[in-house]
Amino acid sequence: MFTIIQAYLLICWFSISDSIAWTDSVVHNVLLALTGLAVCFSMSHYRPVKAKYFFLLVYCTVLTIIWITFSYCILYHTFGSIIYYQHWLFFALPVRFIIGWLIITALGIKTVMWYNMDEQREELSRKEATERLAREAELYKLRQQLQPHFLFNSLNSINALIALRPQQAREMVLKLSDFLRGTLKREDQQWILLPEELQYLQLYLDIEKVRFGHRLATAITADDATSRLKIPPMLLQPVVENAIKYGLYDTTESITISITAWQTDDMLFIQVQNPFDPELQTSAGTGFGLSSIDRRLYLLFGRKDLLETNANGNIFTTLIKVPQLYDKSSNN
Repeated sequence: MFTIIQAYLLICWFSISDSIAWTDSVVHNVLLALTGLAVCFSMSHYRPVKAKYFFLLVYCTVLTIIWITFSYCILYHTFGSIIYYQHWLFFALPVRFIIGWLIITALGIKTVMWYNMDEQREELSRKEATERLAREAELYKLRQQLQPHFLFNSLNSINALIALRPQQAREMVLKLSDFLRGTLKREDQQWILLPEELQYLQLYLDIEKVRFGHRLATAITADDATSRLKIPPMLLQPVVENAIKYGLYDTTESITISITAWQTDDMLFIQVQNPFDPELQTSAGTGFGLSSIDRRLYLLFGRKDLLETNANGNIFTTLIKVPQLYDKSSNN
């Protein structure tokens, strides 16, 4: 395109013969294209930082001088007998130099920016991969912490039953064995269906009911639509454990823990309610169970509003929200 336009201008504006105009245009633009390629190739291997962009300008200026010199020498010696063309060629040097310098410098800057952007994309990709690995490692650590946390509590319960109710202690050991076996089977799963989580939760409740007997009752309600929804495994067990701790440990009365699940738009809501005595509660905080859930939800969804707690009278309510905005068909 540049060759055709330049040849046309030489013929129409400066009345240069067709053969000279086309030769001038071809030599001029071919050498300019080769110089541009040299800039792009060299800048792909050496990309100056901001403090060294002066080097790029000097480098492009030197290449422009080399290009204009070669172009001038070739054309001058090719049409040395044509005096009017030689005069025109000499007076056109400044304009050609400026235009060529602008083109070559623009190519150099564009090449540097292109490769810098490519490096930034690669760096961003590496950073995201590193953050993802760190997030997965922290999630795995949180999940691993839940097992000994629950195991220690269960062993303490078994120890308390051995002397008083040995038969119930043996029953609790068997149920604990089934519970831990199920935990190992789901070691690599990151998402499970809500019915599977509720079934897994029931194993935990069976263990606690061996210890507390008729004092502990549960009411689990889940809408039919929630059977297709997924949540992180062992998300509910710390909440129920927290409800048992603050509902039963400081009283001899029986309590009922209510677990309700429903779906609204693309969000799964799970509500856990338990009675408690406000006068017997301390201000120690939510403890490991709820804080671990809050952290897991933040790592998975990047949101801090997915866990809510509320104490109304003698009823403590924990509300967990699990977004269902993307495909979680894979468990890994």
